[in-house]
Amino acid sequence: MSLSRIARRISLPALLAVVLAAVLLAIAPGRATPAGASASAVAAGGGRSAKPVIVLEHGAWADASSWNSVISQLQLLGFTVYAPPNPLRGLPQDSDYLHQFLTQNPALQGQPVILVAHSYGGAVATAAAVGDINIKALVYVDAFIPDQGDTVASLISGSCVAGNLPDLFNIVPIPGAAGDVDLYLKPSLVPGCFANGLPASQAAVIAATQRPLAASALAATFGTPAWKTISSWAVIGTADHVIPVASQTFMAQRAGAHITDVNAGHLSLISKPSVVTSVILKAVQATG
Repeated sequence: MSLSRIARRISLPALLAVVLAAVLLAIAPGRATPAGASASAVAAGGGRSAKPVIVLEHGAWADASSWNSVISQLQLLGFTVYAPPNPLRGLPQDSDYLHQFLTQNPALQGQPVILVAHSYGGAVATAAAVGDINIKALVYVDAFIPDQGDTVASLISGSCVAGNLPDLFNIVPIPGAAGDVDLYLKPSLVPGCFANGLPASQAAVIAATQRPLAASALAATFGTPAWKTISSWAVIGTADHVIPVASQTFMAQRAGAHITDVNAGHLSLISKPSVVTSVILKAVQATG
């Protein structure tokens, strides 16, 4: 059978998987560990997987399902992937939660980790990774890359979510949270701001299923950033309306991150998952 006839029979997702697999073989030759394999199931050699574990941290007004396409691509390549929930209760709580997941989870003990974060998750990961010697790289996707003394509010000048809170959000009190409130994006704001570039039907689902961010997260002051000691990569959506491109570029350059621009809005992990996956693989190659 000719190559052209074979190509016509291969679906786009399958073809993408083949291409990504070829990239991975060039990065780390050897047999792939099945996705989700435990430490006892990896090949002999100190009980450690030949590949790092990939941990994905989602951002505000989202949940771990925002990583679904990236997870599928990474699992096809044999990576073990975790996408823990981000509580979205405020920077100290959220970063402590992720830090505990990274340092106390038996499945991650002694395993090299590539920590990937989207949007507000970048701020959380920047704090959570401090002092964790297993984290070999930070990958920021349309994300905050804060430095000491920054706040989320100080980094979003010109954002479509910057302004008078009641004009932008449906505000709901958080019981027992001493005056803190949950911020839900107004549904009308989602298609052109948060989910620009995605089909209207998909944006409507995102608006309906969004998880709120505690308002206190906007004003929390960041401490020492993990990127001071951990190599970093950044995917920047050039049509991002949530974190302005100029702000993302400034933060990424300040952190010394390897930058990849992509023609996408704030949700490039959904609209351009292959680009995000390829950057993760670059971090694997550079730190392996």
